[in-house]
Amino acid sequence: MTLIDEGDDPYRWLEELDAEPAAAWVRERNAATVAALTGDDAFVAMQAEIRQVLDADDRIPYPGWRGDGFYYDYWRDAAHPRGLWRRTTLAEYRRPEPAWDVLLDLDALAAAEDENWVWDGVTVLRPGHRRCLVSLSRGGKDAVVVREYDLDTRAFVPDGFTLAEAKSDVTWIDADQIYVGTDLGPGSLTVSGYPRVIRRWRRGTPVSEAEIVYEGQADDVSAYASHDPTPGYERDFVGRSLDFYRTRSFLLTPDGGQVPVPVPEDAQWDVHREWLLVRLRTPWEVAGVTHPAGALLATRFDDFVAGGRDLTVLFEPDERTALGYHVWTRHHLILATLVDVHRRLELLTPDGASGWRRTPLAGVPEGDEPWIVDTDPDLGDDYLIASTGYLRPASLRLGRVGGPVETLKREPAFFDATGLTVRQFFATSADGTRVPYSVVGDPTAAAGPTLLTGYGGFEVSLTPHYDGVLGRGWLARGGTYVVANIRGGGEYGPRWHRAALRENRPRAYEDFAAVATDLVARGITTAPQLGIEGGSNGGLLMGAVLTRYPTLVGAVVANVPLLDMRRYHLLLAGASWTAEYGDPDDPADWAFLRGYSPYHNVRPGVTYPPVLFVTSTRDDRVHPGHARKMAALLSAHGQDVSYYENVEGGHGAASNNEQRAFLSALTLRFLWQRLSGGDGGS
Repeated sequence: MTLIDEGDDPYRWLEELDAEPAAAWVRERNAATVAALTGDDAFVAMQAEIRQVLDADDRIPYPGWRGDGFYYDYWRDAAHPRGLWRRTTLAEYRRPEPAWDVLLDLDALAAAEDENWVWDGVTVLRPGHRRCLVSLSRGGKDAVVVREYDLDTRAFVPDGFTLAEAKSDVTWIDADQIYVGTDLGPGSLTVSGYPRVIRRWRRGTPVSEAEIVYEGQADDVSAYASHDPTPGYERDFVGRSLDFYRTRSFLLTPDGGQVPVPVPEDAQWDVHREWLLVRLRTPWEVAGVTHPAGALLATRFDDFVAGGRDLTVLFEPDERTALGYHVWTRHHLILATLVDVHRRLELLTPDGASGWRRTPLAGVPEGDEPWIVDTDPDLGDDYLIASTGYLRPASLRLGRVGGPVETLKREPAFFDATGLTVRQFFATSADGTRVPYSVVGDPTAAAGPTLLTGYGGFEVSLTPHYDGVLGRGWLARGGTYVVANIRGGGEYGPRWHRAALRENRPRAYEDFAAVATDLVARGITTAPQLGIEGGSNGGLLMGAVLTRYPTLVGAVVANVPLLDMRRYHLLLAGASWTAEYGDPDDPADWAFLRGYSPYHNVRPGVTYPPVLFVTSTRDDRVHPGHARKMAALLSAHGQDVSYYENVEGGHGAASNNEQRAFLSALTLRFLWQRLSGGDGGS
């Protein structure tokens, strides 16, 4: 059996999404996996337990605010598997069982239109809040149909703003105009499949005739436009995402001119009323002062665009602390930071000539991991704050800056956490870097089945949260759960991400291997009892660990994974990730990509740990061909390979709670069988 290499890909035919040979291969593999892992009483019981968690009526209905005083929510349960978009008042939301005003019943809509609709979000017109643009996905794809909806009449608007299925970008300007980027034929999209051309579309006119206000380049990731309707601060912006991390932005003037927003291309920025905030990814020298990567700076927008450079430092990172995110209320700024992966919240208030005042944010219980659910800067200084932990069900509180904090909802406990603890350790990676990881389980237990997860890319941070599905399906059955905060993520800011960027990607894999090794050294598990799981870029991590460290773990689960790094940029949205991974068409980049691409590093004569690949036919972000081809290759090498491809679900691999419960039970059954020899039913 030879290695896969350039020009030598015997499984390329599996990239043909719905071609009959590929579809037949998927049906055969699915049937084998279902026969091996499902159908007995233990599996049925586990699936039912997980479904109970997902459909529980006493889950917290996390609301969103849209500037009109209502509490909006999208809710799925057993009676409404596709979901209800609904809203209520604060007075009702405070009640144990609020009376909800249903705005859109997606199950009824799907039945009436004979469509496999999956909710993909909504954009509400501000001010006024009467109209909205609803995004509907067929089967969970990223590509959506956009339709205008009237919140007063509870009906789609006849001859309203409507877009055919595409990866569109839409933003309200006013009641009769929107900015739109969509697929209008050749030249309208980038090579990544996102809008290249932005138009101002007036009601009652064909979108194809709408005025073009901005154009990006074909090799950009995308172009965009936005409108800020804040009274007294109305502004319009356009720009182009040069790659995943660099954006070039402009302020649109009333006469159609474009004034550059002069921040670094790789910086993130946002505007709130008179303020401009700039978050740096790399150092920035301004007026003789160099601000470090990871810093957050504030200035007055109009002064800055006019040439002023009076910047105030709101946050600077250190070796243990990074900025997670920031969010505005009407008069205040909330900073969320990470200190060794633990969340902290702080309130900042602009205070005229004296700068910015800093105070703790009220409503954060000691020892909890808090996050801001929402604020409503249009209306005032209220905030919704939740807090949780790996073993603590979430609580939701309503606070007001300078005022009281009240508890609105508490999540039920979905599993018995008696005797379980959360411990944080640090592993030492190959280059000496200390890598944090959290262990959830019984600290007195002997080495046993352990599930280790990680991500390590795109600045994504893995932070503590309560997971009733994992609790019931793994922790309550005696398993240990571990989260590795490896490089490539954002746990320690831009430096942590850049340390595993492009040619440095193997640092993330070395970090993960170091955590796995440390778990064994501490007696928490053994290599044959250690399972690993990750999705998307985390699925690439799984493939890399599988092929680079085959003796380190006992089982692998890769969800919607990237695996063929020679062709990833040619499949679906892959071209948008070359800033993260590198460009395989550049020989210098392919040299390091070839070194870890899982599909190109399966070797004859090596025994790999058992692996389960899970993907979706309708994933239009990471092509299912990655998982298909890797499964076929490993099977040809005689390896223990399980494969399941959902017919819908998009990049999440599931589009409703029934599918989520099945896939979760499938994964946990596979892990229990391979790591303990049991079925997970005990």
